[in-house]
Amino acid sequence: MKTLHKPNLYCWSQFDEQRNIDFHSYLWVRTQGNIVFDPLPLSAHDKQHLKDLGKLTHIIITNSDHVRDAESLALDTGALIYGPSAEKDNFPIACAHWLSEGKNVEEGLDVYCLEGSKTPGELAFVVEGDTLITGDLIRAHAGGALCMLPAAKLQDVEQAKSSVKRLAAITGIKAILPGDGWPVFREAEVVLTELIAK
Repeated sequence: MKTLHKPNLYCWSQFDEQRNIDFHSYLWVRTQGNIVFDPLPLSAHDKQHLKDLGKLTHIIITNSDHVRDAESLALDTGALIYGPSAEKDNFPIACAHWLSEGKNVEEGLDVYCLEGSKTPGELAFVVEGDTLITGDLIRAHAGGALCMLPAAKLQDVEQAKSSVKRLAAITGIKAILPGDGWPVFREAEVVLTELIAK
C-alpha cells in the first residue's frame, strides 16, 4: 500500500480501463482499530502490509456500487462492515451497522450523507478534521481538478450540486481522497471552490 499525505493514511488502487482512471481504497490506521474505506481486492503484498499495520476493525462502504471486496476482507479479518443507512433495505451485502450523518461517529470521523448521486444517501467522510474521503459523486479524472459524476448518472442534479456545496463549506479540509480518480493532497479547499465554480 502507498503512504499518503499523513503517516496513518494508506491507499491501494486498481486501474479501470473503461474510464482510464484508478479506483482507490483507503486505510486509516488508529490505536482504537484500523478502518478501511471501499476495499478493492488486495494483492498478497498488500494483505501482509494491512496485517502488519494492526488490527482492522471497520470496513466502511460509501455506496452500494463500492461494495467491491468487502465481504472477503471481513471474513479474513473479522472486521465489521458499515454501510449507508439510506440503502439499508436494498444493500447487496449484509452490514453489521448502518451509518447516518453525524459528527465524531467514531473518534475523529465525521459522516456526511449526500443526496442526488447515483445511489441514495451516498456517504462522504472527514477524517481527523482535515481529510475528505468521497465515494462516487466527487471524483478527479485529471490531476489537480475535481469533477462530479456525469449528469446522466445522477438521481437529481440540483440535489447533487447542493451536496457538493455542503462539502465545500467544511472548513479545514486540506486533502481529498476520492474513490475514483486522482487524490488532492494540498489546497483542497481551493480545489473544492473551483469545482463549485464550474
